[in-house]
Amino acid sequence: MLVLILSLDTSSPSGSVAVLRDQALIGVISTRGEENYSSRMFRHLEFLLNDLSFKLAQFDLFAVSAGPGSFTGLRVGLTAAKGWAEVYKKPVAGVSALQAVAIQSSAKTSVVVPVLDARRGQVYFGVYRRTVAGLALEGDEFVVTPAEFAGKLHENAKDGVLTIATADAEVISLLAPHFQTDSAVIEIVSGVLAPYIGRISYERALRGEVTDSLALDANYVRRTDAEMQWKDR
Repeated sequence: MLVLILSLDTSSPSGSVAVLRDQALIGVISTRGEENYSSRMFRHLEFLLNDLSFKLAQFDLFAVSAGPGSFTGLRVGLTAAKGWAEVYKKPVAGVSALQAVAIQSSAKTSVVVPVLDARRGQVYFGVYRRTVAGLALEGDEFVVTPAEFAGKLHENAKDGVLTIATADAEVISLLAPHFQTDSAVIEIVSGVLAPYIGRISYERALRGEVTDSLALDANYVRRTDAEMQWKDR
């Protein structure tokens, strides 16, 4: 049976909405702006569904970026996906934006390190290793300074050359002064993540690794400003 998937990425200014049937992309819409994508996501969703002649009730699975990324953006996307899953009694999958970057890598290295801009002079990253079942996250995802990233990269370069994948060339400029480029393959991938979030969610659905609206949660990686201010008191 074919699975119809609605996928959202509201983690950054360059967000997207996509519709997939299994892993086949049917339609996608994305724009980049200064404000969080969540501020225009619903307009884009309405346009895309009307263009494809779909209604929310027809979808079998909802997929959404669970982070890391903008706190406000993530909350909007997650709240929408949770609401649809609850109303239509359908499963939902929260997918890492870093994993959606990592799976785009075409390099043959055994380790892929996806990196995203975390603002404030920091980056988000994770270490993904190629396995028979696909890319698997080793440990946790982090938010660090470029210098700290270089140290982490050195630890994971012991197995040979690895791939740094990012959707933002400016991230490479930020990182470049802190590590030797001959230890890594640099790969620029698409920042339109919703199609890849949808494909990952389909694979999870086949393995029964989806959830309901109540269990869906964000992975902010970095604490919110309110949390940091409260700890500093």
